[in-house]
Amino acid sequence: MRRFLLIFCLIFVYQTHASYLLIPMDAESQVEHLKAYGITYWTLEKQLKAKWLLNYRGGSFLLPDTEEIRKECTIRGVQFELISDAEATQILEEISSPSQNMEAIVLEKAPKIAVYSPKGNQPWDDAVTMVLTYAEIPYTVIYDEEVLSDQLLLYDWLHLHHEDFTGQYGKFYRAYRAAPWYIEQKREAEDLAAKLGYSKVSEEKRDVALKIRDYVIGGGFMFAMCSATDSFDIALAADGVDICEPMFDGDPSEAGYQSKIDYSKTFAFTDFTLERSPMVYEFSSIDMTNRRNVNRETDYFSLMDYSAKWDPIPCMLVQNHTALVKGFMGQTTAFAPNEVKATVLVMGENKSNGEARYIHGIRGKGFFTFYGGHDPEDYQHRVGDAKTELALHPSSPGYRLILNNVLFPAAKKKKQKT
Repeated sequence: MRRFLLIFCLIFVYQTHASYLLIPMDAESQVEHLKAYGITYWTLEKQLKAKWLLNYRGGSFLLPDTEEIRKECTIRGVQFELISDAEATQILEEISSPSQNMEAIVLEKAPKIAVYSPKGNQPWDDAVTMVLTYAEIPYTVIYDEEVLSDQLLLYDWLHLHHEDFTGQYGKFYRAYRAAPWYIEQKREAEDLAAKLGYSKVSEEKRDVALKIRDYVIGGGFMFAMCSATDSFDIALAADGVDICEPMFDGDPSEAGYQSKIDYSKTFAFTDFTLERSPMVYEFSSIDMTNRRNVNRETDYFSLMDYSAKWDPIPCMLVQNHTALVKGFMGQTTAFAPNEVKATVLVMGENKSNGEARYIHGIRGKGFFTFYGGHDPEDYQHRVGDAKTELALHPSSPGYRLILNNVLFPAAKKKKQKT
């Protein structure tokens, strides 16, 4: 009996005097990978620092041990392990060893998150807003008025919702031009452009894209998915060139506009050919959707492996509990590798189909990440489909990539080694 009491007391003392909480992110130990990011963000909001243990058990998080964090983990269903000072030191020593491809990155401050999106209801759902909501990470919705009035400066991280920055209304003309939602969205876009002093939606969207460009150049973090990726770059490249047909902006496109495209202005893509026909649901040759020859059952892309110590930024962005991620489609599903600039990192690719899925680059003082596809857990999401219930996918590797980008701006700035 005494021996039992002694053991119980030792366990009690250990638990109440643990110095750290380890949030494991490997496949075996965590059941709520997505909510684990929310716990880490919540910790940063409390003015506490955390460590992101790159390549250690799936990119685990090391948090200070407080009763409040323990309770929050329990409420959200996030698994955690109590770690003593000695155990934490041992883990960090293992990570710091030159023989280990690991690194401990200090997370200092919860980034302020903005989502660029229309404020009304959309006939589709956005993966980023869904996962932010599921992970309980707060965000603010902004749109053209806020961007053009320089309110981007209030935020550390910007997500571009499913959007068409070329002024062609998503190239939905052929299939949906008679649909009430399409007619209403076109009217709302034209009214907003007029309110902001523009005669064309395409010109207003161009100026929005230029403001976002300046935000990144000035040090912002920008993340885009699906059609927001290529349409953003196309808008930059076509600055000053009319590429819209009459049903979009009321007058013909500019003669020979393809030869006037300036690829030096883009973030990620080069040497692409624009899709001229308004009847084709495609912006340009950047997207691989119509050239894919992949069965759904075998549609996966692989994440690249980076040195945690020498290349911590891309290493942060690919942290996962698997190196293979299920493929998923969208208006812009994947990027043609030969049209990705040489200065841009391809962090995820489908080698068998020759396509880039997940890319990252630097522009000025800031960073951008483009992720092909619409919803990581809805293989071929269509307009009007029901939204994904993330409670059914709490450990989605595809959604983890989004949340890696959300936490990325929280990392203590460390000079990139060359």
